[in-house]
Amino acid sequence: MTNEKPLLEIKDLHVGFRIRDDYYDAVDGVSIDLKKNEILAIVGESGCGKSTLATTIMGLHNPNNTKISGEIIYNDTNLVGLAEHDYNQIRGNDIGMIFQDPLASLNPLMTIGAQIDEALVYHTDMNQEQRKERVLELLDQVGIPNPQRTYKQYPHELSGGMRQRVGIAMALSCKPPVIIADEPTTALDVTIQAQILDLLNDLQEETNAGIILITHDLGVVAETADRVAVMYAGQFVEVAPVEELFSNPQHPYTRSLLKSNPQADSEEEELHVIEGAVPPLTNMIREGCRFAPRISWIPESAHEAHPSLHEVGPSHFVRCTCYQTFEFKEETE
Repeated sequence: MTNEKPLLEIKDLHVGFRIRDDYYDAVDGVSIDLKKNEILAIVGESGCGKSTLATTIMGLHNPNNTKISGEIIYNDTNLVGLAEHDYNQIRGNDIGMIFQDPLASLNPLMTIGAQIDEALVYHTDMNQEQRKERVLELLDQVGIPNPQRTYKQYPHELSGGMRQRVGIAMALSCKPPVIIADEPTTALDVTIQAQILDLLNDLQEETNAGIILITHDLGVVAETADRVAVMYAGQFVEVAPVEELFSNPQHPYTRSLLKSNPQADSEEEELHVIEGAVPPLTNMIREGCRFAPRISWIPESAHEAHPSLHEVGPSHFVRCTCYQTFEFKEETE
């Protein structure tokens, strides 16, 4: 990787949601950057803050019940606190998003053609004929077999895989330099998943976009990502190049996630289960190591009082010192 300027820089980002009279951070002091032509995967269990991070970058939170601080720098502009009118110029044109549930993100009352056309109307000066040509080209590009027919159809007339392709076409319509893909393959069968991932890879190579891929599927990460950030309880606990993370995982949470992933060549009969669950926002411990309650057999002295990210290898960062002495419970017995 060269030392060229990142496409997107996130610095000390906090995103708190109002619950009754208090604000609780779902994203808590996150810092990371996204480089040109890079796929950055963000992984972790449900409830770790991955989607909140994505929707915050897109400026999709209601300011009446959300408190956001820190910086999201794009093109020398801090997107945090940006006026809605200015954000609208960036959404779709500079930063595109592929949503987790395409049926929920598509308008059931509009045809597919009209929905993809919307961004082109807003962000380009193409005439109607040019826009239709571009929409048909996009539908073809994302692997939809009969673009002319799909152009006139409504979301309910398409399968899940087809709807997800439409979602990708919408996100790519203005060729944004940054694409956020939030669990783009969650509800799809394995064959369609592979096609969607191949499609993302092909499109990225063509446009040199930076992609933030949010997923809990480690198989997807191993196949597609360049770099991985592991998220737990609103914080990054490990960040590393993909090969390094899979060959040399350090943080107890990363190691637990990898151990609980089904392996075809494993001789173990039972899957590893991580004790406990991600705590709800209102019960989350804010001092010390947030993963400590789920590895209770590790002594308190192994954890830092104020865990920070340490560089343990080239571009490899790990939070808290507990990784140095961590063993799985069965190994200690």
